[in-house]
Amino acid sequence: MILVQITTTAAVDTLSTAAESGSVQVIDLLFKGGVMMIPIALLSLVAVYVFVERIRTLKQALITPEGFMDKVKSLVSNGDVNGAKLACAEVDTPASRMIEKGLNRIGHPLKNIEVSIENVGKIELYKLERNLPLLATVSGAAPMLGFLGTVIGMIQAFMSIAQEEGAVSPKLLSAGIYEAMVTTAAGLLVGIIAYLGYNYLVTRLQKAVHTMEYSSIEFIDLLQEPK
Repeated sequence: MILVQITTTAAVDTLSTAAESGSVQVIDLLFKGGVMMIPIALLSLVAVYVFVERIRTLKQALITPEGFMDKVKSLVSNGDVNGAKLACAEVDTPASRMIEKGLNRIGHPLKNIEVSIENVGKIELYKLERNLPLLATVSGAAPMLGFLGTVIGMIQAFMSIAQEEGAVSPKLLSAGIYEAMVTTAAGLLVGIIAYLGYNYLVTRLQKAVHTMEYSSIEFIDLLQEPK
């Protein structure tokens, strides 16, 4: 009960101070979060970098010129394999590279062509998935660091209470609690944003994989058509 009263008094004093000096700036809150704000800030930068870099890569992977597959089918049907290879080389997408690999294997057994396309698809998928596990790690590590900051802040608060003789000053107790709450909020915020970004990128990745599979199936069907 005493702790609740002290905490309430501290919150009132903090709000009063903020009201006298103007609105509390976000940057001021971050600086008062303690040493654990440094790794949380670094994780936020990593999350932003990975998200921007991956979204650009996946966007490029999904850009396929209209009529690309129809053009390749027409060239292959007319026996112009070199023209089809050139058309694939002009399009910088995973699907075009898979089809180009298949074109280079024309004349080999169909099974060998399928395996070659599949191998290229695995390499392209690896490139598209790169750094996604890092973003998933950030989404889990940031809240944990925030909770660690909470524990450190509470330990400091109770150490201050233990060292204080006589009545405990609300200002003395609020310092540790302040740090604890700020690090928790910052860690959760970074973790939530990273988690949402990760799931969005996974959705885009699945769409890119579907495009790659559909293009490869169309190409294999083309090779199986009667001449």
